[in-house]
Amino acid sequence: MTLTCWEKISLVALAAIGLRILLRVSLLVWKKLIGPSFGFGINLRSQGSWAVITGATSGIGKAYVEQFASKGLDIVLVARSQSKLEEVSAEIKQRYGVDVRTVEADLTEGQAVYSKVAKATEELELAVVVNNAGASYDHPDLFTNISEERLATILQLNVAAVTGISRALLPQMLRRKKGVLINIGSALAVIPAPYLAVYAASKAYIVKLSYDLAAEAEPNGVTVQCVTPGPVATKMSKIKKPTWMAPTAEKFVEASLKTIGLEACTTGYPPHLLMTGFVHGLRCVCEKGALWLISRTMCTIRNRALAKKNREIDSLKKEPSLSAK
Repeated sequence: MTLTCWEKISLVALAAIGLRILLRVSLLVWKKLIGPSFGFGINLRSQGSWAVITGATSGIGKAYVEQFASKGLDIVLVARSQSKLEEVSAEIKQRYGVDVRTVEADLTEGQAVYSKVAKATEELELAVVVNNAGASYDHPDLFTNISEERLATILQLNVAAVTGISRALLPQMLRRKKGVLINIGSALAVIPAPYLAVYAASKAYIVKLSYDLAAEAEPNGVTVQCVTPGPVATKMSKIKKPTWMAPTAEKFVEASLKTIGLEACTTGYPPHLLMTGFVHGLRCVCEKGALWLISRTMCTIRNRALAKKNREIDSLKKEPSLSAK
């Protein structure tokens, strides 16, 4: 049977589309499954001997500290509480036998603090820097209900500090043509996040900054990665019991480190990719439905938080009368 000209063009077009889909699926399988599973990511020990982590005394930050120390990297802890810095420093030295330095720094104070961190690390061979310090809402709420102080803290830590620390420490890695910069964003940066608007917007800034810094740094041998986690069982998220979808900080960091060098922007933890994929798919089917579902979820979390706060207030009011009896 002889094909017409239009039939031949249609077959070529279908073949091209099919080939593109196959390549995209193959690349996805490589990045998400094969590469991480078989250790094709970057070996951090080949990049240098020191790791710098902000917000290093708890949650995801501390989990990064422990993972780096277990790989034999020396550690620079950056946090605002000297007592917690000393506690974590002693713990890491005893458990892993690596060198640990501490920098007491309140990153909301701006340029002077960024310079302090740069000064403390200028002679070190930096393998990896993790911009982990950040701030969020106490609970989901209307934009107009968030205090000016809380908004300022979120913007200082999630926007200004990530920019300032990157600007302070990247030049050293660029000169050496080695190193990894990891910026911690959030899955809320890439999906709708009503009632967490400023937090989500600040994390979206981190995603954009990281993508463009990655393009600038790659020709000089430096890797920049943005990690956009979903729910993780930490003090900041107020999730006490880890689940399959909300892992411990240790499990999350262990998974995300396998993606360095494979993905410029990653959820780090495969189930979080499923979560964001579900939301994106729902938005394609029904944008208003996706917004309604997320808004209702956020309002439920807010109502529970407010109810808990009210119970605590009522409990405090009753205490004096109980003691009087």
